[in-house]
Amino acid sequence: MDLVIVESPAKARTIEGYLGSGTRVLASFGHVRDLPPVDGSVDPEKDFAMRWEVSADRQKQLKAITDAAKQADRVVLATDPDREGEAISWHLAEVLRAKKAVPKGGMQRITFNAITKDAVRTAMANPRDIDQPLVDAYLARRALDYLVGFTLSPVLWRKLPGAKSAGRVQSVALRLIVEREREIEAFTPQEYWSVEASLKAASGHGFTARLTALNGKKLDKFALPNEATAEAARKLVEAGSFSVSAVDLKTVVRNPAPPFTTSTLQQEASRKLGLGAQQTMRTAQTLYEAGHITYMRTDGVAMDGSAIARARDVVMERYGKDYVPEKPRFYSTKAKNAQEAHEAIRPTDFAKTAGALGLSDMEARLYDLVWKRAIASQMASAQLERTTVDLLADDGSAELRSTGTVVVFPGFLTLYAEGTDDLDEEDGARLPKLLAGERPHLQEVTKDQHFTQAPPRYSEASLVKRLEELGIGRPSTYASIIQVLKDRDYVVIEQKRFRPQEKGQLVTAFLERFFERYVEYDFTAGLEGKLDDISAGEAAYLQVLRDFWADFKPRTADVMEQKPWDVEKALDEYLADHLFPPRADGTDPRNCPSCGNGRLALKVGKFGPFISCSNYPECRFTRQFAGANGEDAGPQNLGADPATGLPIEVKSGRFGRYVQLGDKRTTIPKDMGDLDLEKALKLLSLPREVGLHPETGLPIVANLGRYGPYLLHDGKYANLKETAELFEIGMNAAVVKLAEPKGGRGQRTPAEPLALLGAHPESGAEVKVLNGRFGPYITDGAVNANVPKGTDPKAVTLAEAVVLLAERAARAPAKGRKAPKKATAKKAPAKKAATKKASA
Repeated sequence: MDLVIVESPAKARTIEGYLGSGTRVLASFGHVRDLPPVDGSVDPEKDFAMRWEVSADRQKQLKAITDAAKQADRVVLATDPDREGEAISWHLAEVLRAKKAVPKGGMQRITFNAITKDAVRTAMANPRDIDQPLVDAYLARRALDYLVGFTLSPVLWRKLPGAKSAGRVQSVALRLIVEREREIEAFTPQEYWSVEASLKAASGHGFTARLTALNGKKLDKFALPNEATAEAARKLVEAGSFSVSAVDLKTVVRNPAPPFTTSTLQQEASRKLGLGAQQTMRTAQTLYEAGHITYMRTDGVAMDGSAIARARDVVMERYGKDYVPEKPRFYSTKAKNAQEAHEAIRPTDFAKTAGALGLSDMEARLYDLVWKRAIASQMASAQLERTTVDLLADDGSAELRSTGTVVVFPGFLTLYAEGTDDLDEEDGARLPKLLAGERPHLQEVTKDQHFTQAPPRYSEASLVKRLEELGIGRPSTYASIIQVLKDRDYVVIEQKRFRPQEKGQLVTAFLERFFERYVEYDFTAGLEGKLDDISAGEAAYLQVLRDFWADFKPRTADVMEQKPWDVEKALDEYLADHLFPPRADGTDPRNCPSCGNGRLALKVGKFGPFISCSNYPECRFTRQFAGANGEDAGPQNLGADPATGLPIEVKSGRFGRYVQLGDKRTTIPKDMGDLDLEKALKLLSLPREVGLHPETGLPIVANLGRYGPYLLHDGKYANLKETAELFEIGMNAAVVKLAEPKGGRGQRTPAEPLALLGAHPESGAEVKVLNGRFGPYITDGAVNANVPKGTDPKAVTLAEAVVLLAERAARAPAKGRKAPKKATAKKAPAKKAATKKASA
């Protein structure tokens, strides 16, 4: 009997069905070992020896694998076909060797890019050894991440109160977001004007043309800087008589984009489906393990020959021969090493559309995106006709230009058009037929004011794209990098864009000032290149670690020796241009606007960074760290209160922004973004009475509290997810929200089940999968059991759930047996009561 080991139970079930009764397939549930999160797990003094530890939640599964291996004829390691998959196979092999559980037939490694019967059976017939260079690259990456995290994070904790962690790639991604925010804050809009004419051709069709030249001189974007110059130009055009001086007709060919890689899938899922990188990868994993798409962690853009042929057949069947290019399209990857250049993400069977697979809504939408992109990659090019018409005034004083683009043959655009993060300024209007010498009728001339726009904040799609362009990280790591930045509260999402929090900006400034080399884009990309060299067998991983540590360790030791106030002063000087930009009136930007003679400086307190006056405590002026560009002068006036006529102002305090009207102050929640008068009035109107409860006749009140938005009725609370709900929630929704079972304000509202599995075969109780504080878990109402790591919680079956619940129940102390836990449990209420009393 062969023992085949894969990562997930869903994958195991699918493969076991393909291989038949002579094979047993077990899941490892992802990684079985890791570096324990304690000092010394990587020891540079012993040439970077690594101390691995079997995860507590993998002990039982690893025992099952070991026992099965002892009974097997051969062990086949069939984990994913990438660096992480190779590492899991290596860990399994190491454990089995240590436990002397390697069968006589030995251990072999197989990989397959798609979970189909043919792919799996072909892989079983062509086993290989574990790829040691790939494993070495994993060891180097894991050691580097550990050394940076466990060496740099303690420096942050001691020197920057409130800072949580730093990471080799995480900190560089954060720097990108922070630098973009600095660009936005430093941006000064520039005014410019344009002049446009409405004309009518001899055919009777209207069109527009913009002014491009005056008195023989071409106009650039800022040639008309104000209304006066624009009005003069408008009058000149209005007084002129124009004829067509040139007609330029060009055929433009647009080719389809290649099939998805991991990063382009994340980008398009963000643009078209509104999915985050992590959600995209979870859904893609489910589709892969069900055998619907190829492996979803790849830098490759190529499809194999049979897939290309099948895609061309589908195009012929659905769209006809005009949409099939004369030759198949072949795409090449920019990935440095073949191990990072697997086949692109594509459907395993092009004949199956999303509707035929019985998928959930999210799975169907993502599969449809993959299917369309892959099919479009083998379709004919789109042909467009771009027309440019120049019109010249009879006296030569002005020149107008009109452009238009028309799709002559849609080709692949019939099925799929790639999204973009920027506005497309290309004019897509069809122009009437115009001939040289023709004199269109001038109907109206207008002038329009414009302002240059600050660069946009990064979205998940544009951040992933930028990281890939810089060669930082790997597509498979982008989702986790983004999630860490959110979890550490270094960034928030506003209108699907990243805005750095104060602590994120300060951490970046600290790293730029004291660890500049290690957050440089070129250095981080160069380190990625060395990891690729290791995986290609062109570099020794221990030498890469030695070179890195030789520079990094002395630097961290040097910074650790510095006093907190010296760090504070250094950051104040480093950020001076950002925090205290020149004032328009030429006065000293560090002068305190409150007392007049104090000096403003950066301070780092328990709750984060802020700007304070040197005359404290006599002068208590403070200002937020973020958004400092020119805001020293005082509060921001949003306008007058319609009811009282008093000013409504946004002010910055040590604990954040708040809005004030007279004596009333209200904190501005993070999810409200930029505040205007309308939003401020809504906040100041709180608490809001939703109405009288239909059963009790008592009011239901919506309000904003210390822990966020909530509803209150008859002493009972219900938390709301977003501040906007305070102003939108109606009576019906409020009654339902309050009726959801929960205790006091501090308790959480029960989450919607991730999956309902059915009745327990013994107790009859409903078994379901819920999302808890520490991850997904299974419950029957009496016993809770964690969903094993690496397992899709929605893929757990009732049979698996019953086994996990039984195992969890067996580990609990038997009734009547004294357990140390109970003594501890008795103390907890007393401690809690004492805390409550002290708070009261």
